[in-house]
Amino acid sequence: MPMLGSQRRLLGSLNCTPPATLPLTLAPNRTGPQCLEVSIPDGLFLSLGLVSLVENVLVVAAITKNRNLHSPMYYFICCLAMSDLLVSVSNVLETAVMLLLEAGVLATRAAVVQQLDNVIDVLICSSMVSSLCFLGAIAVDRYISIFYALRYHSVVTLPRAWRIIAAIWVASILTSVLSITYYNHTVVLLCLVGFFIAMLALMAVLYVHMLARACQHARGIARLQKRQRPIHQGFGLKGAATLTILLGVFFLCWGPFFLHLSLIVLCPQHPTCGCIFKNFNLFLALIICNAIVDPLIYAFRSQELRKTLQEVLQCSW
Repeated sequence: MPMLGSQRRLLGSLNCTPPATLPLTLAPNRTGPQCLEVSIPDGLFLSLGLVSLVENVLVVAAITKNRNLHSPMYYFICCLAMSDLLVSVSNVLETAVMLLLEAGVLATRAAVVQQLDNVIDVLICSSMVSSLCFLGAIAVDRYISIFYALRYHSVVTLPRAWRIIAAIWVASILTSVLSITYYNHTVVLLCLVGFFIAMLALMAVLYVHMLARACQHARGIARLQKRQRPIHQGFGLKGAATLTILLGVFFLCWGPFFLHLSLIVLCPQHPTCGCIFKNFNLFLALIICNAIVDPLIYAFRSQELRKTLQEVLQCSW
C-alpha cells in the first residue's frame, strides 16, 4: 500500500508495476507487444468488498444463531465465511487508507504507513491462505460424509474439527508472516504457488470421485426402478454442471493471482509477463469476487441456513 498511487501491495512488494490509468486500454510497450490493461476503480473495490462483507457476516450470524447448524461441516463453512470476510475487510481498509492518504486527509509519517501496510498485508495473506485451507477442509468433510457415512460422526467429531480449525488459523498466520518477511525470496513464491496447485488438485480429485460415486448410486436406483437412462443421464449432467461451476469458479478467481506469482519467478523481465503484471488489481478483484460467490455455493444452498438467515434479517428489521 504505497503512500501515493492506486496500485495495491500484497505479499510485500510483489507488484511493482505502474498503475493502469484507463478502464480498458492498450498501452504501448517499446520493448515488446502492446499490453491490454484493465483498471479497477477504487469505488468498485469498495463496492465488491462491502457486498462480500455483508454476505459473509450474514453467514456467520446465521450459523451462530441456529444450534442445528453447530456441526463440523457448518463450522468449516463459518470459518470460510470469516476468511472471506477478512479478505474483504483488509482490501476495503487498504483502499480507504490509500484514498485518505491521497486526499491529504490522513497525514502521518512514512514509518507509520509502512507498519500499517505490513499489518494489512499480513491480514490479506493470512485470510487468503485460510480461505484456501477451509475450501479444502470442506471438500474433505464432504468426501468423508459420502464414502464413510456410517463412521462419519466418529471420524469428524467436534473436538477434531476445532483442532483442525485452530491449526489452519495458526498455520495461516505463520505462513503470512513468513511470506511478508521473505517476500523477495523465490522459494516463498514457489511454496505459495505449490500450495494453490495442491488445493486445486485435492478439490478436483475429491469432487470428481464424489460425482462418480453419486452417478454409480443413481445407476443402482435406476436399475431398481427400470428407468436407467433418463435418471442417470439427468443426474450426471446436473452433477457435472455443479462440479464445473464449483471448480471453475475456484480456478477463475484464484488462478490469475497465482499465475502472477509464478511469472514473477519464471519471467520477471519479459515484456509479455510485464503485460500480465499490469493487471494485478484485476486479480485482486477476482479474489474478492470469490469471497462473494463462496456463500452462494457453500452456504446459501442449505435450506436450514436460508431459513435461519431469513429470521436474522427479520430480527434486524
